[in-house]
Amino acid sequence: MAGSAHATLGAASRERSRRTSAGSARATWPLAAVAGAFGLAQLLLVPPGLGLGWDETVYVSQVSGHAPATFFSAPRARGVSLLVAPVASWSSSTALLRIYLSLLSGLALFLALRAWRGLFPVRVLALAGALFASLWVTLFYGPQAMPNYWVAVGALAAVACFLRAPADRTALWGLAASAALMAWMRPVDSVWATLPLLGLGLARRHRRALLVLLAGLACGAAEWVVEAFTRYGGLARRLADGSAIQGGLGWHLAVVDQLRSLGGRTLCRPCTGALPHPALAVWWCALPLLAGLALAVAVRARRTAATALPLACAATAAFPYLFLIGYAAPRFLLPAYALLAVPAADALLHLAAPRHPRGAARPAAPPPTARDALPARPPRPAPGPAGRPPAVRRPRPARRPATRPILAALVGAGLVAHLAVQLVVVLHTVRSTDTAHRAWARTAAELHRHGVRPPCLLTGHEAIPVAFAAGCSSGATAGPNANTTTAGIIRTARRMPVATLVPAGSEPPGYARHWTAVPVGRVRLYYVVPGAGS
Repeated sequence: MAGSAHATLGAASRERSRRTSAGSARATWPLAAVAGAFGLAQLLLVPPGLGLGWDETVYVSQVSGHAPATFFSAPRARGVSLLVAPVASWSSSTALLRIYLSLLSGLALFLALRAWRGLFPVRVLALAGALFASLWVTLFYGPQAMPNYWVAVGALAAVACFLRAPADRTALWGLAASAALMAWMRPVDSVWATLPLLGLGLARRHRRALLVLLAGLACGAAEWVVEAFTRYGGLARRLADGSAIQGGLGWHLAVVDQLRSLGGRTLCRPCTGALPHPALAVWWCALPLLAGLALAVAVRARRTAATALPLACAATAAFPYLFLIGYAAPRFLLPAYALLAVPAADALLHLAAPRHPRGAARPAAPPPTARDALPARPPRPAPGPAGRPPAVRRPRPARRPATRPILAALVGAGLVAHLAVQLVVVLHTVRSTDTAHRAWARTAAELHRHGVRPPCLLTGHEAIPVAFAAGCSSGATAGPNANTTTAGIIRTARRMPVATLVPAGSEPPGYARHWTAVPVGRVRLYYVVPGAGS
C-alpha cells in the first residue's frame, strides 16, 4: 500500500512538473513575441545601412581597424566598444553591425521582461515591453552603438531580480549580471539608477542582495576606475573632467529642454527653439499620471514594493538629466522609460480590463503529498427537504461597471494614436540623421579625391565622424576632445596629409591659412599633402 502510494506520488509530481514547464513556456511566448517584433521593427524603421553617428564613431573606432582610435573623453566607458567588438573588430560593414545590435537588443529586452515573471501578470509585462519598445527613442537607439539602451534594460532587470532575490536565490545571478552591465556601459548612471536599491538594501537589511548588487557594480566599473588612474589623473579628476564636458553639473532645469527634444532632436545643445507639437508630448506628460495611478492600484492590492521600487529607480535615473545638466538628449532618459513601462502598463490594464477586488493573485497550490495521491471520497450532498434533491447555489456573475467599455475604448484609441506618433517621429529622425551622415560621407570622398588619404589627420568642424569615414585620425586643440596642439598639427603636416574643416563664412585656424582651400557642401576644406606641391 505504501509503495503504491509513493508510486502514485511520483507520477503526480512528474505530471505537475510537466504542467509547470508547459505553463512556463506559455508564459514566456508573449514576451518573446514582443522582443522579436522589436528587433524586426528596428530593421524595418532604422535601415541597417544608416551610417555611424558622432558618438558611435568614437566607440567603434576603439576596436575597429577601419580608422585610428578617436580620442576617448573622460565621461565615456568602454562597454559599448567591447559590445561591438565581435563584429567591428573584423568587419567595417555598418549594416552588419546594425543587424547584430538589433538582434542583441531584442534578446536583452526579452531577458529583462522575463525577470519580472511572478511579480506581474504576463499580459502586463507584454504590454510594458510593447510600450517601451515602441518609443521612437528606443527604436532609434536600439541598433546603435550607444550605451543608454543597455543601461535601460540592465536597470529593468536589476530591479526585478532585487525584488525576487529574498525568495529566489537564482535571481542573485541576474542581479549581479544586470548591475555589471549598467556599470560597464555608464558607471555614473548605474549608481543613479540603483540608489533606491542600495537604500532599501541598507534599510531592510537585505544583506545578500545588497552585497551582490555592490559586487556587480564594482565588477562593471572596475576598468573605468583603473583607467581613471592610468590616463586621467585619478578618479576625482576624471569625474571633474566629465562634469566639465557636460557643462558643469549643477542646478539646471532641463525639463523643458527634454520636451523640446521629443520631436526627434537627438541632441539639444544649446536647446533653443519652439516646443514640439502638443501631440508629440502627450505621452511624456501622461507618464507621471500613470505612475501615480499605478502606485495607487499597487497600494490597494497590497503589492506596493513591486510598483514603488521601479518608480523610485526611474526617478533617480532621470533626476540628473532633468535637473543637473544644461542641455538634453532623449536617449538620456531611456533607463527611466524602461523602469516606468511596467507600472504604466499595469495602470493602463487596470483602466481597460476588469480586476479582482484586490488584484491579488491566487496562492499557488502546495506540493502533493502521499495523502493527496490517494483517491478522495466524493463529498456527501447536504440533506434537503423530504423528497427533494439538495438545493444548489449558483454564484451570481460579477457585474462589469458601465464605464469599463468606455475606458477600454479610450485606452485602445490612445495607444493607437501613441504608436502613430512614435512612428512619425522615428521616421523623421532617421531621415534627418541619414542626411547628415551622407554629408559626412561626401566630405570624406572629397578628402580622398584631393589626396587626403590614410594615414592622414583631420581637424576642425565635425572632424570626428568625417575622419572615421575617411580612415583618418582626428585632432582638436581645444574643447572636450582636445588631444593635440597647434605645433603638433604643423609637425604632422610635414609627413602626412592634414586637412581642416571650417564652416562656410568662418576664418580658418592660423596654421591652415596658406593651405589649399575648396568648398565642400556647407564647409570649406583646407588641406595640405606633403610632396604634392600644395
